Amino acid sequence: MLSVQMYLTLCSFIILSSFAQELRHKPVGTKPVRLFTDEDLAKYHGQEDGQPIYMAVKGVVFDVSSGKDFYGKDAPYNALVGKDSTRAVAKMSLEPDDLTSDTSGLTEEQMKALEDTFINVYKAKYPIVGYTSRRILNEDGTPNKNFKPEDQPNFTIKEEF
Repeated sequence: MLSVQMYLTLCSFIILSSFAQELRHKPVGTKPVRLFTDEDLAKYHGQEDGQPIYMAVKGVVFDVSSGKDFYGKDAPYNALVGKDSTRAVAKMSLEPDDLTSDTSGLTEEQMKALEDTFINVYKAKYPIVGYTSRRILNEDGTPNKNFKPEDQPNFTIKEEF
């Protein structure tokens, strides 16, 4: 006769085995991380119906398609999409010269605004679909040996990879 403890252990084993078997046949629905060059990202500019709309902030590429009223064709913030618009987000600007990843010369206040917007708007609302290549590669395409994920602002393996 089986003890209650042995019975519960056996039931747990059967349930876990069945769950593990199911997982082997149904991979978890996460997409792999993608690395975007400037040319790749430019394809997701929001001008074509049915095409995803992507933009990058701080080298993180977000799918902003759910906000197509803001980022789609003829929308007020369409200038920000299809590129890394970190500087423009920091300055709350749509000027062509600010549509870049370059943060040099930004004030402390602008850097704080960038951080707040990055966390409370983009990371809170939009799925991450990848990263810009310049985040981890040098200009010539070689790996940036100084890049360490753990040293990146707001970068955690769990949340972003």
